Amino acid sequence: MRRRRILLAATVLALIALALLVMNPKWLLNAEFARQRWQAGASVHSTQVAAHRWVYLEAGAANKPLMVLVHGFTGAKENWLPLMQRLAKTHRVIAPDLPGWGESERQASAVYGPGVQAERLAAFLRALPEKPALLVGHSMGGQIVGLLSARHPQLVDHISLMSSAGVKFEENEFGLAVLAGKNPFEVKTRAELYRYLRIVFAEPPFLPWPADVAMVRQRRADAQFEQQVLDAIGRGPEAFALEAELGQVRAPTLLLWCRNDRVIDVSAADIFHRGLPTSRTVILAGCGHMPMMAQPDNVASALRDFLAASLQEQ
Repeated sequence: MRRRRILLAATVLALIALALLVMNPKWLLNAEFARQRWQAGASVHSTQVAAHRWVYLEAGAANKPLMVLVHGFTGAKENWLPLMQRLAKTHRVIAPDLPGWGESERQASAVYGPGVQAERLAAFLRALPEKPALLVGHSMGGQIVGLLSARHPQLVDHISLMSSAGVKFEENEFGLAVLAGKNPFEVKTRAELYRYLRIVFAEPPFLPWPADVAMVRQRRADAQFEQQVLDAIGRGPEAFALEAELGQVRAPTLLLWCRNDRVIDVSAADIFHRGLPTSRTVILAGCGHMPMMAQPDNVASALRDFLAASLQEQ
């Protein structure tokens, strides 16, 4: 009898947990992010800068050199958690949600194109207690970091452009779709979510139910915003402003790509290198558009090695 009561109680608790997950599937996603934050020793903070509330992750000791990590289009600060876990052993690391994205503030009347975001990021860096030893930008974030470096060289000592937008790379399916006015990253159904994951990852990660449902709901709610931002970063008058301003970038630069990137073709690394002749290039094999998630050990090593070598040359 006692065993039956225990089994019944366990069944009831399981059904309650399942019902809660069905009602709020984002709980599972938040729990996974909490686990990753714990592994990285990362904490969540917020600040008011450039007329926006920013939410950011921070890990590592305050007395270590600072790295700031800037996410890409449809990305968020959590994309950096696997890398933060590695970097926090040797650096203080900060990863913000850019204004308009993730948990940071989005204003209905504001513009979130690359030029304006570069100015907001410049304000965020000025508000930090120290200058970053390395500023890293991924995809759209690379475009923003590059523009910031060209326009505010005093704010950065070293930068890394990772799978970065901002130059005219060799035509691929993704780029042609963007130029045609489409959003290849659009997610409104679970099928589109898994198509999106196959685009950005060479080997898509496992995404359990109902975490995938939570992601679809969020992306569906962001669809109009995503389209507006993509119009600015991918095909608007600012889309290739960075390529025109590469000559203004003075910071030593690490160009980091995956050979199988289906979003920003690896040919972009050569274009950046021609515009930044003192830059160094690292090409990783076996990954797609998200090297910091797919190969965090290799990316952490590349960033550390680049920074150490650059400092020795100074």
